[in-house]
Amino acid sequence: MQAVILAAGEGKRVRPLTRSRPKALIPVANRPIIDYVIDALLKNGIRDIIVVVGYRKEQVTRFLNQLDVPVEVVVQNKQLGTADALRCAESKITGDFLVLPGDNYIDPHSIARIKGIPNAMLVQEHPNPSNFGVVMLKDGNVTEIVEKPEHAQSLMVSTGIYSLKKEVFSYIQGNDLTDGISAMIRQGIRVQGIPADDWQDAIYAWDLLKMNRRLLHQIPPEREGTISRQAIIQGTVHIGKETTIGPNTVITGPVVIGNDCTIGPNCCILPNTSIGSRVTIEPFTQLGDALIMDDTSIGSHSRIVDTIIGERCSLADHSSAGTATGLLEIEGAALRSQFGAILGDSVASGPFSTYRNAILGNNVTVEGQENITSRIIPDGSMVI
Repeated sequence: MQAVILAAGEGKRVRPLTRSRPKALIPVANRPIIDYVIDALLKNGIRDIIVVVGYRKEQVTRFLNQLDVPVEVVVQNKQLGTADALRCAESKITGDFLVLPGDNYIDPHSIARIKGIPNAMLVQEHPNPSNFGVVMLKDGNVTEIVEKPEHAQSLMVSTGIYSLKKEVFSYIQGNDLTDGISAMIRQGIRVQGIPADDWQDAIYAWDLLKMNRRLLHQIPPEREGTISRQAIIQGTVHIGKETTIGPNTVITGPVVIGNDCTIGPNCCILPNTSIGSRVTIEPFTQLGDALIMDDTSIGSHSRIVDTIIGERCSLADHSSAGTATGLLEIEGAALRSQFGAILGDSVASGPFSTYRNAILGNNVTVEGQENITSRIIPDGSMVI
């Protein structure tokens, strides 16, 4: 069986994290999201994989070329929608096939449930259904799909994962794959709704923290590098090569730490934290429920909780990021959000800076001793 992974989109609502990488390549628990999708397919014996790329296609192609399994790459030159992306791969499809988003997590068991059923879709209940295609079911069959309704009549949503026959292309007219599926249903073709076992999308940047918490429970325990005898490590913790853990540092899993990092001494790494490679955490700093990307440094006496920090960021000593609830405007909509901070790439933050429910764009400079709460700071800004 073939599988088509749609990885051409940017993920605008996840900015600033997608300004410099497609959403499918955001590292969660130190692995790009698309890597989990490919792994789920391989565990189901599906090795004939096509990936449709578009936004920052060179980055996705470079990642795919590093994999042990050969993956065929198809380019969508303009990001016109999911149906258009699928049409780009039509000439490569020879029979029944799966369609999967490259920027959603899906587990292997859910793939096993759907892969042998022609004309089916994975569905799951979601507390915020208006962000998705809301699915109406009767006797296990899909009767209607309402795309992102203002007032949803059901909590059941489409995961965007389908098992289809090649005949679906005769029903696709516009640029949205959901419209093609709806056309099939109107023609009397049975489309089954199969409950997913474990699926998650990240609509907004802070949703990645929930995904990170979920996927960290899958990491294998491993301790490489140099770990001080005075360090305390408990729970499931993965420590990469050439990483140094200083004395009196306490790490409580699940935690993953990449290669060539320097942690401590006297640091506290709390559960649900992922730390990329070449990261420096200076003494007396606490991290928890955090996603820290490569080449970032966090100064001493800092406390970073419920926060995402992009690549090549530098936070000076006595930095603080902690959970708060507020309103933020994303893509023209006012949203209630709850997190510490989302920092894009190459953010420079001065000492004694405090962040609560704040988003900082790429290449932002904060002079220091600032308190930023429930605000979005655009790319390239300087806060003084």
